[in-house]
Amino acid sequence: MSGISLTEFYERSKRLAKGNQKFLARLKNSDPRKVDTAFHRLHDDVFAETDCLTCANCCKTTSPIFYQADIERAARSLRIKPGDFVTKYLRVDEDNDFVLQATPCPFLDPDNHCKIYPDRPKACREYPHTNRKKMVQIMDLTYRNTLVCPAVLEMVDRMKRLNPEF
Repeated sequence: MSGISLTEFYERSKRLAKGNQKFLARLKNSDPRKVDTAFHRLHDDVFAETDCLTCANCCKTTSPIFYQADIERAARSLRIKPGDFVTKYLRVDEDNDFVLQATPCPFLDPDNHCKIYPDRPKACREYPHTNRKKMVQIMDLTYRNTLVCPAVLEMVDRMKRLNPEF
């Protein structure tokens, strides 16, 4: 898992995209408990081998949704008012959610550490969402995350190889 460059990851994720999309679409109709068990085991295995600080592609390319509690927590961390936090860092997207104005994340240090890590948004805390219950409900998100997160791509690849019942 470690040692792959982002360029190699992008090439691999694009090459496997169609097959991964079809595979994950099939999983939507599988036994939710079996899918959860398989994903959660793979999540633990892959993240035991993964140092997110060597990549941080999620922070460089995507924005989490910021809920009101996230805004308040992050603003408090930065010692600014929530309204000022929204004005300075956020915009409303097409789904009417608060997201970052731009990527990479303004809280990402050059060494890939998060400046507000203890106070980061819920979406960042839960990313890449591969240890959630009812994984079958988020297969579209999981597919999109195979294009962003090398760990998710690895999980899906292992899932295809190790779980022929799917």
